[in-house]
Amino acid sequence: MSRLCTEHDPEVFRSLLARIGDKWTLLVIGVLGERPHRFTELADVIPSISRRMLTVTLRALERDGLVQREVFAEVPPRVVYDLTALGRSLQTVVLTLGEWVREHQDVIVAQRRTFDERTAATD
Repeated sequence: MSRLCTEHDPEVFRSLLARIGDKWTLLVIGVLGERPHRFTELADVIPSISRRMLTVTLRALERDGLVQREVFAEVPPRVVYDLTALGRSLQTVVLTLGEWVREHQDVIVAQRRTFDERTAATD
């Protein structure tokens, strides 16, 4: 990992990892990996995301070239979001991470509970 940080621009490296690891990016990429979605569809499928945070996340992903936004000249206008080829390459990583979380979530929740009980007793 240290080699990755020194062989590349550390600020770009850090900012991309922060983007990918934020609260909503992985969920948005996972959902868009299934098929293109309209904004309201994404908002309905991703639990607890506010419209503002969905907008911020989609714009950041579009800026990084991971998501494309297509506006159709209709009345009312229709906007569809989809992964780019670069976004699809990240989707593989997202799916792998999602599988890891599903496989280990019960153990991690139990570990958190044990830690919290142990540290609460010493506080």
